[in-house]
Amino acid sequence: MPMHRIPLFCLAVLATMAMASAAMAKPQPARVSQADIIKNAAPGDWRRLDPDNTLVMELQGKPVIIELAPRFAPQHVANIRILTREGFYTGIGVVRVQDNYVTQWADPYDEDKDKAKPLGSARASLPAEFSIAYKGLPLSHFKDADGWAPVSGFVDGMPVAADPAKNKAWIAHCYGVVGAARGNPLDSSNGTSLYAIIGQAPRVLDLNITVVGRVVKGMDVLASLPRGPGAMGFYEKPEQAIPITRARMLADIPVGEQPAIEILRTDTPTWTALVEASRHAIGGWSVHSALHSNICNRSVPTRDIPKSTP
Repeated sequence: MPMHRIPLFCLAVLATMAMASAAMAKPQPARVSQADIIKNAAPGDWRRLDPDNTLVMELQGKPVIIELAPRFAPQHVANIRILTREGFYTGIGVVRVQDNYVTQWADPYDEDKDKAKPLGSARASLPAEFSIAYKGLPLSHFKDADGWAPVSGFVDGMPVAADPAKNKAWIAHCYGVVGAARGNPLDSSNGTSLYAIIGQAPRVLDLNITVVGRVVKGMDVLASLPRGPGAMGFYEKPEQAIPITRARMLADIPVGEQPAIEILRTDTPTWTALVEASRHAIGGWSVHSALHSNICNRSVPTRDIPKSTP
């Protein structure tokens, strides 16, 4: 059949088949595993914890290390430093463990005026710090849609969502994120009661609670505690609280006793490559690549500080 007599739709099908065949013939770029990307990260891709913005708690003989977020909640972080250094957290305990939701710690006697622990020089009331300005924020953007916000990514190792049109950015409620519990009044949080997300990300809490940081080590401790038998996972009696035996700012721990870990920076090409790798399945087991990632299923790697590093 002469070429000019072939129906147009047939030509379109032939062209599509040719393009598909060419695509199959074209060598595909080799995928590097996330483990190899982390292994091959340059020394400058890692950072140490800021001693003045790191809270170290001891729970059941194990450390729980929380990196605070002064960029996002400066007044709450300042209050947490005071509460830590004046001994408020030492001796209080975990009062709530709700399955697939949160582990929360507070003074178990906070509703008993005769037994409640004094706040010392910490402030009893703070303004809500639900969000900060988006403009000028050094956000390492994710390419995929978040679903909860127009823009998302990481800042200072924190998972961040943002609405540029409203000039708002906030730390998202992902696994391991730490927030300051509050009552109905917006200014009722002060850091005396904190919680960590131990389940699937409850993003409905975004912009409703001040987020103060994230757990960088010790999620296994917080997530494995006995679930509370009371409503919303609370322990029913103060004496059931699991005590925090000691809480210190990293800066106040003798150098020889400080946890020797460092965090992968989230403002580097290595981090960008790691996020992209998480979108692709590799290896003999996988048959499908999601080609999608979001800030709550992308954890930030940590590692022991190499002994040769001064």
